[in-house]
Amino acid sequence: MIRPGVTLGGRYRLEERIAGGGMGDVWRGTDDVLGRTVAVKILLPALLDEPGFAERFRGEARTMATINHPGVVDVYDYGSDQQLAFLVMEYVEGDALSRTLSRVGRLTPARTMALVAQAADALQAAHANGIVHRDVKPGNLLVRPNGTLVLTDFGIARSALVGQLTVAGAVLGTASYISPEQAAGDVATAASDVYALGVVAYQCLSGHRPFDGSTPIEIAMKHVRETPRPLPGDIPPAVRAIVERALAKDPNARWPSAAAMAAVARQAAASLTTAAQPPVSQPIRATPTSPAPSQQARASVPRPTSGARGAASVPSAPPASTPSPAPVAPPMPPHYRPQSGPPMSGYPQQMPASKPDGTFGRQVLIVLAVVLALLVLLCAGVISFLYRHGNASAAAEIALGDRSSSAAILRMGVAADSVSTASYRPMKADAQFGRIRPNEGRQTL
Repeated sequence: MIRPGVTLGGRYRLEERIAGGGMGDVWRGTDDVLGRTVAVKILLPALLDEPGFAERFRGEARTMATINHPGVVDVYDYGSDQQLAFLVMEYVEGDALSRTLSRVGRLTPARTMALVAQAADALQAAHANGIVHRDVKPGNLLVRPNGTLVLTDFGIARSALVGQLTVAGAVLGTASYISPEQAAGDVATAASDVYALGVVAYQCLSGHRPFDGSTPIEIAMKHVRETPRPLPGDIPPAVRAIVERALAKDPNARWPSAAAMAAVARQAAASLTTAAQPPVSQPIRATPTSPAPSQQARASVPRPTSGARGAASVPSAPPASTPSPAPVAPPMPPHYRPQSGPPMSGYPQQMPASKPDGTFGRQVLIVLAVVLALLVLLCAGVISFLYRHGNASAAAEIALGDRSSSAAILRMGVAADSVSTASYRPMKADAQFGRIRPNEGRQTL
């Protein structure tokens, strides 16, 4: 009796039953010799009673062991023990595609085409070695956590080397994925695997198989006579065409090889993945790098807000979702005056240093005021000096602005000289300065 803990072939210890099918059960076990985890497929005892079955299966195991492809499960060993025949294979970490479909219902077109491309590559590797799988279905497609796919369960595969051992007219494989030629009793070919993979793709895209029925024979006959229901309307035309060609009733109308189907499926997956990616957003600049040429662009740029005279102008910050401290602007020179245009690169601009403004005019006025004050003080001193020395008339002329300041000062000097002398002729003295008086004769003081 098969149970956990049983050792087959003296080295393969069974641990847990992980799958079952028409050919037998699959167990997870341990190779005690190499210390690795393996998958052990134990064939049903009834199959061994069929004449030539054991020999055919042994030949299949040898042929499958020659396939070296990452998408095909590795076959390690074949043996028989206690009236049991078993096949030791690579243990694949992952879920069967059938379990994924039962959980999510259907897959996206891009994901479906990516898986179909990997499965077709694996089938091509088997076909190149003369092996036809004959049982391609979601339960035999394992998907690793990283998304890679592995084709398993070649238990009923048929190679050209041992094909003569197959019972004539026997219909093998699951009825829901069987090709029309297999259902009609013809020999399965590589085109039969292409058809079965088309059925898998149809189920991934629609969420259901193309044909259903109450018995396997009814389902098989629908593959021969009926046309599948159309795929959902959201399926891209390119993907729809790939699946419809794979499901052609005539093997010659299908894709010429699994490699050709893999190529078109991979191309469709790449185009759908690229179209689904969002466009790369360009970085948004906070302020323009050059002044805006139009009023509309000028209005969209924040204008600087001037504070007190001599203070630096800071451009208004755009609204933000969270408050942030205002930027501190560098000190500006005292002749800075904000412009009416937009700021450059977000910083306040300065006026050229050589361009005069109101500050320079104020400085000139201050200098002139000082000069005038000095002149007033000088005149006041001169007047005070004349009054002290008795020349009131000259002082009065200076104070009243007679003729010019220089002429009054010179007359002041003449008057000072006449104080110490005796009588003098005023006519002559006045004529020197342009004043004409009538000659009244000699006068004495």
